[in-house]
Amino acid sequence: MALDEVSIIGKPVKDMYGSTIGIVLGTLTHIDGCIQTVGIDCGSEGLKQIPYEQLVLQEDVAIYIPGWRIDAQKILREKKLTLRRLKALMNIISENDAMKSDADLIHGTYKTKLMDLDEAELKVRDELSARLEELDSQEQAVKTILFDAKVQFKSEEVTDSTFESIQKHCNNLLERLSHERVEVTNVQRRIEELSLECTELTQPKKEMIQESAVSYLDSSGHTFTEHENILPEPPIENSESLIQASTEEQDNHEDSPESSESDWMSKMECNN
Repeated sequence: MALDEVSIIGKPVKDMYGSTIGIVLGTLTHIDGCIQTVGIDCGSEGLKQIPYEQLVLQEDVAIYIPGWRIDAQKILREKKLTLRRLKALMNIISENDAMKSDADLIHGTYKTKLMDLDEAELKVRDELSARLEELDSQEQAVKTILFDAKVQFKSEEVTDSTFESIQKHCNNLLERLSHERVEVTNVQRRIEELSLECTELTQPKKEMIQESAVSYLDSSGHTFTEHENILPEPPIENSESLIQASTEEQDNHEDSPESSESDWMSKMECNN
């Protein structure tokens, strides 16, 4: 039996916010003796198996780290390192342009790595969104229990000490949920900022502007061709005014005596 396996069995397990989850009951190991999963006795909830990598061993307790936090830390760590290397590579090229051809291969490798990380990042984003929904659901459930306890207290169905105990535990749980929600949203923000930094570094500004223009045209439902010339339509009220003015001018012209006499003389000349 491995030393880690002996030291972990029987230890209480808590989450990052101090709430007790259960006690380590036993472990499952690989053929080489390394611990694969840990079985935790969660009391009435039964046995829960979690990966060994999600436990941090301390002197008298094991701390459970949720999967979303491990996945998010991995993405952030790898993206930061890849970005630092890309920046260093670009600095080298700017200092010595002759090395550009030698750096192209490495540059492509780093960009491919970022693309792979983007795919993994989508899964982490989904995990974070799902966890926020779980936290909202748990918060509503706790608030419902607390409110119902207040009603029972007011209706003298429970004693003062019972209500205070319920209120204390509910408030502690709400505080823990609030802390985790803040941490999840902070991780979401850090991932978003890092993704924006990656885009700005790997995509030229001119290309980004062109893509924005294309997106705008697509969203408007029409894409202009190179030789297409669209003339603005005249305002309706101006068109009606022009038509009315033209009609009045024609009427005045027909009503004018000079106009009638001129027309008669022209007809006589033609007959002659």
